[in-house]
Amino acid sequence: MYFSSGGQPRGVQPFSDEDASIETLSHCSSFSDSASVAEEGGDVCEEATQEDFEYKLKGFIDSTMDKSTKARQSALGGLKTAMASKILYEFILERRVTITDTIERCLKKGKGDEQCAAASLACLLCIQLGAGIESEDVFKTLKPIFKNILADGTANIQTRQACATSLGVCSLIAADDILDVYATMECFESLFAKSYVKEDGSRSVYNAQTTALHISALLSWSLLLTICSNTEVKKILKKHLPKLPSLLDCDDVNMRIAAGETLALLFELARDVDAEFEYEDLESLCAKLRALATDGNKHRAKNDKRKQRPVFRDVLRAVEEGEFQTEMIKFGAERMYIDSWVIKRTYDAFTEFVGSGMNYHLQSNEFIRNVFELGPPVMVDAVTLKAMKVSRFERHLYNAAAFKARTKARNKFRDKRVDIGEFI
Repeated sequence: MYFSSGGQPRGVQPFSDEDASIETLSHCSSFSDSASVAEEGGDVCEEATQEDFEYKLKGFIDSTMDKSTKARQSALGGLKTAMASKILYEFILERRVTITDTIERCLKKGKGDEQCAAASLACLLCIQLGAGIESEDVFKTLKPIFKNILADGTANIQTRQACATSLGVCSLIAADDILDVYATMECFESLFAKSYVKEDGSRSVYNAQTTALHISALLSWSLLLTICSNTEVKKILKKHLPKLPSLLDCDDVNMRIAAGETLALLFELARDVDAEFEYEDLESLCAKLRALATDGNKHRAKNDKRKQRPVFRDVLRAVEEGEFQTEMIKFGAERMYIDSWVIKRTYDAFTEFVGSGMNYHLQSNEFIRNVFELGPPVMVDAVTLKAMKVSRFERHLYNAAAFKARTKARNKFRDKRVDIGEFI
């Protein structure tokens, strides 16, 4: 499965800069200034607004070469916010080599947070460019650096974690050879497989940061699993399905969840490849999943149990019955249904980088729309769009009513609980 390339439409809608102030860039004020002007209307010329916006972006690019580490990190943050919130295909296409060089330099010479920001920016750059020769060129430059950092046991652990996540997403978008994808998956396997239970039944003990690295590697591996051929899926099932369940016993709740969701994905793919697929230890696996879905272990934190229970209810349903709890995503006048673990894993991976801008990208990013088979962007005129929006006052009334209803319900429950306690 490969994604077809396509240019992104040039948009002019400004966005608000969540990274707030950048002290060293006095010429780059918050993007929210232009956003408020655009919302108010007036006589502002779209072309002038676009020029001002691009001027600020150029300032960020220039400042990635600043001597100050803080200035470079702030500039990378500004570029990340821009790419997550707005379609910048034409602007980025003209400066693709410059931005790629910036990311390469920050990954090689920067440290910690700066490297993490550069790794994230690489993903957003590929998301903007889509699947095509441009993103392939970016990936060919950055892939060796990602792999070197990932394999370097002396490198900053958060940087290795960021590189694991970015390598997975960039491979999904820009790898031009499926064999290269399989090789990358082997790099991830060499990390998360260290958390498997050994043949003698023992398990290596890792600190929280190393476990987080193994989780990132597992999630990136499962993301690339979604584009594997049937033949490769069969090989992976034979190699990993007997070992993956051992991760469900990990002390880290995030590892348990990542392992559970990966198992659900594996079972979904296995049944797609072979409708008669059967797992020998299904009964014991389901018993373990059921225990996690109803976990009452006193030694585990309440938040961890609260976090994992709904996930493992869905995982159990997927493994035991082959079912998926469909989710609906609304964006603008459209809606998308997440109705499989494959789509869910892909959606979660993009959302990790795009964040709150995901709905905007679902509406306007041709590459993202192609991935989820949404077709060309739907053009909605301003009058229709305005009619669809709910006013701030209406939202306030709705939220107030909902809060009041929740308070009443909770008070009733508390009253009953008090009565029972007194009776006992």
